[in-house]
Amino acid sequence: MAKLYVNPNVKKGHLNPELQGHFSEHLGRCIYEGIYVGENSEIPNVNGMRTDVVEALKEIRVPVLRWPGGCFADEYHWRDGIGPKAGRKKMINTHWGGVVEDNSFGTHEFMELCRQLGCKTYINGNVGSGTVQEMSEWVEYMTFEGVSPLADLRRANGHEEPWTIDYFGVGNENWGCGGNMRPQYYGDLYRRYQTYVRTYDSKKPIRKVACGANADDYHWTDKVLETTFDHGYGFMNGLSLHYYTLPTGNWGKKGSALEFDEKDWYRTLKATLKMEELITRHGAIMDQYDPQKRIGMIIDEWGTWYDVEPGTNPGFLYQQNTMRDALVAGINLNLFNKHCDRVKMANIAQMVNVLQAVILTEGDKMIKTPTWSVFHMYSCHQDGELVESSVETRKIGAEEDVQVPNLTESVSCSKDGKLHVTLTNLSLDQAEEMECVFVQTGIKAAKGTVLTGAMNAHNTFEAPDQVHEEEFSAFTVAGDRVSFTLPACSVLHLELEV
Repeated sequence: MAKLYVNPNVKKGHLNPELQGHFSEHLGRCIYEGIYVGENSEIPNVNGMRTDVVEALKEIRVPVLRWPGGCFADEYHWRDGIGPKAGRKKMINTHWGGVVEDNSFGTHEFMELCRQLGCKTYINGNVGSGTVQEMSEWVEYMTFEGVSPLADLRRANGHEEPWTIDYFGVGNENWGCGGNMRPQYYGDLYRRYQTYVRTYDSKKPIRKVACGANADDYHWTDKVLETTFDHGYGFMNGLSLHYYTLPTGNWGKKGSALEFDEKDWYRTLKATLKMEELITRHGAIMDQYDPQKRIGMIIDEWGTWYDVEPGTNPGFLYQQNTMRDALVAGINLNLFNKHCDRVKMANIAQMVNVLQAVILTEGDKMIKTPTWSVFHMYSCHQDGELVESSVETRKIGAEEDVQVPNLTESVSCSKDGKLHVTLTNLSLDQAEEMECVFVQTGIKAAKGTVLTGAMNAHNTFEAPDQVHEEEFSAFTVAGDRVSFTLPACSVLHLELEV
C-alpha cells in the first residue's frame, strides 16, 4: 500500500491560475476552423468565435491565452491584421504549411476571444523580423487611452476603450526560428525592445516576458540573465522555457499518437518527467541572479509532439489525443504546482487541433480530448494554496532504461477551505492501494472524479465520449485518513471537506 502524506497546516506557495494557461498560434487549424470561423459561418458563433469551442474552454476556466505564436510571432506584423477585413494583407505562412494567411483574425479578434473566455491576455511581440517602433506602436494601439495617432486608429477601427495586456513576450524562440541569435545578442535586444513596451496605465502594468531556453540549454539562461542583469538592474517579470515531450527523442521520427506499445508508453512518461530536472536546473541559474524569485519561470510551450496523423498536412501538426496524453498533462500540472515558488505560468501547446490540443474540430463537429478532461479536473487548483505533501513511489516500466515512478501528486487548499488532491497512476496494468494521511486534520466528507482507460483510448468524431471523467466514490474516510484503490492508467481528483 502506498501512502500519501499531507500536512494542510504547511502552505508552500500560491498556485497562479496561469499555471493552467493555453497557447494559440496561427498554425494549421488552431485559429481558423478551430476557434474562428468568421461572422458569416453557418457554424454557430459569436463575432466569429465558435460557440461550442468557447463554451468548452470556459468549462476548464482558461486563465490566460498566448498569441499569435510561436514561430509565427516573429514574422507577424500587427498592422496587417487590423482594419476592414477585405483590405487586410494576404501572406504565405512560411513556417506552417505554406498556406495563405488572410489576417482575418488579428488584434481585435484576439481581444474579443479573450473577452468571451474571460481570460488574461498574453501577446507575443516580433523581435526576429520586427522593429522597436513596430512593437512600441502595437502596445500603444492596444493600451493607450489618450489622444495619439495610434489610439485614434484603434477607435477608428471600432474599439473606443483601450484593452489590457497582462503579459507581453519580447520575442519567441530567438535562439531558433526567432532569429538564430546568440544569448548575449538577444539579451541586449531584449533590454532595448522592452524599454518601449510601455505601461500607459499604472493600474494595469504589463508584465514582460523574455525569451528563455530551449529545453536543457542552460547556457542560454545564464547568458541572457547575465546580459540583462550586468548592472544589477532587471527589466523582466518572466523568463520563458520551452520543452516538448517526444517519445523517441528524435525530431525526425517522433512516433505515432495512436499506434504505440508499452515501451513507448513508459518512454513518453519518462521524457515528460524530465520537466522537473529542467525546472530545477534553470531555476538554480535564475536563483543566482534573482534569489528573491521576482522573475517567474514561464513555461509557455509544453506538451506532446508526435508525427502528424496520416493524410494530414505535415505543416499543420494535427495529432490525436489518448490516455497517454492525459497522463502527460496530469504529470506536468502536478509538477508546475509543486514548483509554484518559481513557475508562475505555463501554456500547453496548443489549444485546438494542434499538438496536445484540449479540443479537436472537424467542420461543425467538436470533441473534447482526454487532456481537456485533465484540465477540467485540475481547475480546482486555480488560485489555491499549495500544501505540503509527499507520496511513496516505486519504479515501474517495461524495461530498466524507461522506468518511472508509479505515482505523481499535488495537493492544494482552495479559498473555501477544501483540500484538493490530484494523483496520477503511471502504471499500465497495476492498480495501487492508497492511504492518504492528513496531519492533524480530520476529513469530514469526500467526493471525486477519475479518468481512466486503455493506454491508447481516445475520442473520435464518431465516438466523442469514449474517454471521459467518471464519478469516483470507492473510498473510505476514517478520521485523518482516506483509503482507496487508484486504477491503473488513471488521473484522479479528490475534493475533501475538513
